Amino acid sequence: MNRYQQIIGRINYGLFLAIIALLPAPQIVLRYTIVAWGILWFLEGRWLNRANFKIGVASYRLWIPFVLFGLWYGWKVVSWFWSADHIAWGWQIERYLTFALIIPIGLWGLNECYDWRTAGKVLVAGCVIAVPLYISYMAALYFHPEWVPDRCLNNEWTQHTDWWLFFSENISHFKHRLFLCSVEIFGAILAFLLYRKKLWVLLPIWAVMLMTIPLTGSRQSIITTLALFIVGVIALIPKGRRWRYGIAIALVGIVASIGILHWHPRMQDIEVSDIKEMRERSYYHDVRLNIWGTALQHPQDYLAYGLGAGQSCNYLKEKFQNIHFDGYVAKQYHAHCQYLEETMEIGLPGLLLFLLAWLSIPICAPKKGRLIALLFTTLFVFNMFTDCMFGKFDGVALWAAGLLFILLQSDPQGEEQPAGDTERH
Repeated sequence: MNRYQQIIGRINYGLFLAIIALLPAPQIVLRYTIVAWGILWFLEGRWLNRANFKIGVASYRLWIPFVLFGLWYGWKVVSWFWSADHIAWGWQIERYLTFALIIPIGLWGLNECYDWRTAGKVLVAGCVIAVPLYISYMAALYFHPEWVPDRCLNNEWTQHTDWWLFFSENISHFKHRLFLCSVEIFGAILAFLLYRKKLWVLLPIWAVMLMTIPLTGSRQSIITTLALFIVGVIALIPKGRRWRYGIAIALVGIVASIGILHWHPRMQDIEVSDIKEMRERSYYHDVRLNIWGTALQHPQDYLAYGLGAGQSCNYLKEKFQNIHFDGYVAKQYHAHCQYLEETMEIGLPGLLLFLLAWLSIPICAPKKGRLIALLFTTLFVFNMFTDCMFGKFDGVALWAAGLLFILLQSDPQGEEQPAGDTERH
C-alpha cells in the first residue's frame, strides 16, 4: 500500500506542477489537467488515514476556508428550488464544482512530495515564459491577419494599425486580460516570497510579469497592483510603526492610482458624473456602469435570498430588452462584479457567507502562511469589484491554486525559513 501511495503521490504532484505551469495558458488546457489531478488525489487514499485529518488540530485551521467556500457552494446548489432556469443553474454548479471537491483536500492535506518553493518556481517560470509567447503569437496574427482563428473573427476580432491597441483589444480572445494579469500578479507575489533577498533576480522577473498590465490595458490590475504594494509594505513594517507609516503609504497609493487611471486610454470617456448617474443608463456611459445601473434598478427582486445560481445573466438580459439595449442583449453581459453577482443570485445572506469565506483565509492562516494569504486575498478582493472572477474557469483554477499554496506554506510540520532559502518546508 505504501509503495502504491508513493507512486500515485508522485504522479499527483507532477500533475500539480503541470497545472501550476499552465495557469497563464488558456483555460481549455487547464480544465482536464485539474480533473485528472483531483482523481489521482482521491486514488492516493489520504482520506483513508485518520492521522491526516486536520479538524481539531489547533495549529492547522486552514480547513475553515475550505469548508466555508463549500457551504457557499452548497447554498448555490440549494438555490435550484427557486431558480427559473435550471439549465443556467446546472451550468454554474458544474463550473463551480471545484469549490466542493477541494474540501477533502483542505481536510486531509497533500502528500510529502509537495513543496511550495518548487511549485512557486514552476509558476514563476511559467509566467515569465508566457509573456514572450503571447507577444510573439499576437505579433504573428498582427502581421498575418489571415491566420486569425475563425472563432475569434466571430467574436468581433479588432484590427488596428497600432500594435499595442491590437494586442490589448484582442488578447482576451485567448486569455481574458484580467485573468492573465491576475496570474502574472500572483506569480509576482510568489517571486517576492522566493527571491526578496535577491533583487538582481526579482526585479527582472517582475519587469517581465508586470509588463502584461500595460500590454493588455487592464485598468483594474493597476489598482490591484498598487493595493498589493500598500498591503505588502504595511504587513512587513514592524507593528509599532504600522500606523505611522501605513497611512502615508496608503495615501500615496490612492493618489497614484487616481493619477494613473486618469491618464489611462480606456478611462478617457468616463466622467465622475457618469458614476453619479449610473442608474440613468446611456450608451455614452461605460458598459460596466450601465450593467451595474441596470442591476441596481430593483434590488428588492433579489436581496432576500437571490434569484438562484446562474440566473443573473437572464435577469440582466430581460432588463436590457426592456430598455432596448439590443447590443447588450446580444453579448449576454454578466454582472461584471462578483459581489453584485453573488447578491443577485444568492441574496445578502449568501453574499455575507461569501465574504466570510474570504475573510477567513488570512485570519485562519498560521504565521508562516499569513503574508501570502493576505496578498492572495487582496488580489481577489480588489479584482472582484469590476469583474466576476469565477465567471471563467481561469478564476476558479487560480483560486484553487492560491489556496493550495497557502496550505503548503502553512504546513505546521515544516519550520519557518527565510524567503531566500532554498530548503524545503
